[in-house]
Amino acid sequence: MKTLATLLLALSLPGSKIAPPLRAPVDLPLAHSVHKGGKWYMAGNGHAVFCYGPVMLVKQAQGGLQRVATFCRGDQTMVPLKD
Repeated sequence: MKTLATLLLALSLPGSKIAPPLRAPVDLPLAHSVHKGGKWYMAGNGHAVFCYGPVMLVKQAQGGLQRVATFCRGDQTMVPLKD
């Protein structure tokens, strides 16, 4: 009877549970490999933007041309690029 009470007491203590076996480390894909088909660009305001579309030349109101990246993350259709 004492043996049964000791066994139940030992199993009820928080530190007496059987630990699960250790798992082997797994190689997780890097965060930049998630972006397929796009490229990082430097925007005209100095921030980096990730865009999926091509770089185009767009006419400005003053008559010049400006390079823009198209279909960028954050629902931006066109982002002026820094030259």
